[in-house]
Amino acid sequence: MTIAPSSKRIYLSAPGFDGKELYYIQEALNAGQIATAGSFIAAFESELAIRCGGKSVVALNSGTSAIHLALILLGVGPGDEVICQSLTFAASANPIVYLGAKPIFVDSERQTWNMCPELLEEAIIDRISRGKCPKAIIAVNLFGMPAQLPAIIEVASRYGIPVLEDAAESIGSKINGQWSGTFGDIGVYSFNGNKMITTGGGGALITANNQWVGKARHLSTQAKDDYPHYQHSSIGYNYKMNNLAAGIGLAQLERLEDRIEKRRYIFSRYLAKLQDIPGVSLLQEPDGYYSNRWLTAVLIDPGITGISADKLRGLLELHNIETRQVWKPMHLQPVFRDYPSYGGTVASQLFERGLCLPSGSSLTEEDLDKVLMCLTEQYLNRPIIKWGT
Repeated sequence: MTIAPSSKRIYLSAPGFDGKELYYIQEALNAGQIATAGSFIAAFESELAIRCGGKSVVALNSGTSAIHLALILLGVGPGDEVICQSLTFAASANPIVYLGAKPIFVDSERQTWNMCPELLEEAIIDRISRGKCPKAIIAVNLFGMPAQLPAIIEVASRYGIPVLEDAAESIGSKINGQWSGTFGDIGVYSFNGNKMITTGGGGALITANNQWVGKARHLSTQAKDDYPHYQHSSIGYNYKMNNLAAGIGLAQLERLEDRIEKRRYIFSRYLAKLQDIPGVSLLQEPDGYYSNRWLTAVLIDPGITGISADKLRGLLELHNIETRQVWKPMHLQPVFRDYPSYGGTVASQLFERGLCLPSGSSLTEEDLDKVLMCLTEQYLNRPIIKWGT
């Protein structure tokens, strides 16, 4: 069956606004609270803190800002080394360089696609042998799937290294009932336009350390000292979330469970259709794991399917279906190629074979059916045709 191209764009992860967003925005406008002070900021932080098991939350203007501030709180500075997962978005690693520190990249394991605890320890031992104990570890939860966080934290604790949990993609995901973002010394979320919930652009820092909370709030508002005039004793940043964004975030947070349920349903549809096709596999949840399934990603073995992930991406684009290869590992990025990395080829193979499929909670049944038809009836579930790899 040949499926005709469509003029309607099917997005990878489009935002949805089906709650009280407009109502809260109007309330903020009526109150004249549109900047970095207002009732919705405190309400959003409070509601998120409840879901995080009572830890404190600081709402910020991006996940990248949250990582930057987190590294400052952990004492990272010029000349320090910070271990970072290689298979991630550049925002996980860039703040390390902002601070004049040196990223050390660690490969993934195949169970969750996240940082390998064994390679992490290998990297720590090697860096210490070179006279440099890493200052911090950034562990990432890719596509909503938490890393092997208990094992990573156990390794880190043996060497006294704090863990920054980059949960930008995994709000609402859990391991044995505990929310992602709450495992490390500090956690961060992202509320970018394509995330599980969005504030347009935004992020949050999560920690149980009240001293760090106070410092994060201070630094995020230009580090203004407590004087009636503008006085600054340290360098600050314009990182605070504004009240309009927080109002949107509060409305989105109220619908988080519904959005996770929808994305998990979308994953189940992909799994049912694709799991029996030779050369195609999907990331499964380990025992005790619960993923928000932010993005459903498939692995395509070109030797079996006769088509590469990148070729499939191009063919789906002809049908106006947006897909994306998984993150290109940091150790393969031109900007980071001269930094040390540990591990083999897991991350690079995932990049070469992985493809993220439309997964947004606003995806209609009709659009999902079209994507599945393109995948199963036109490109994957058919005799091998050498499209090129």
